[in-house]
Amino acid sequence: MSLPHAILTALLEKPSSGLELTRRFDKSIGYFWSATHQQIYRELGRLEDAGLIRALPSEAPVRGQKKEYEVLPAGSAELGRWVGERQDPKQVRDPLLLRIRAAAVVGPQGLAEELRRHLELHRAQLAEYEAIEEKDFPAGRDAAQDRLRRVVLHAGTGLETFWLRWLEEALATVEGMSGPRT
Repeated sequence: MSLPHAILTALLEKPSSGLELTRRFDKSIGYFWSATHQQIYRELGRLEDAGLIRALPSEAPVRGQKKEYEVLPAGSAELGRWVGERQDPKQVRDPLLLRIRAAAVVGPQGLAEELRRHLELHRAQLAEYEAIEEKDFPAGRDAAQDRLRRVVLHAGTGLETFWLRWLEEALATVEGMSGPRT
């Protein structure tokens, strides 16, 4: 149920076409909730059918012209309802964790290299988040809306920091093992 709410959020921030939404997802919301171009267009149709958004009227209808959408009052109300809804945390499902568990019984062959690769990926993601913070939240700017966006960004930096510490610990453990267990 989160994709429609992600789209409503993005449209409330700025009325957009499906293509613009896809691009914006790639640059912001996509860091924590991804969606394909097709998923976004399909969901736009559902939201419009449900009366939560509408296509903005265009001055001259042209075949193939991109439609821009805006959120209707019912969409704002739905998003507000969803924000306050109770939802339990989701279980972490990362194949790397399962692979490490499997290495406990078959041995860690090749695992150290994969852990190093993950370390580099998480370092790069942390650097990207830090660059976003520097660009989008300069010192001295403290708009109320920015505070909540910054909290979301801090979740990302906190998670990446956690993964870096954990991967370093896992790598040290794997490198300290003498061989496969039997």
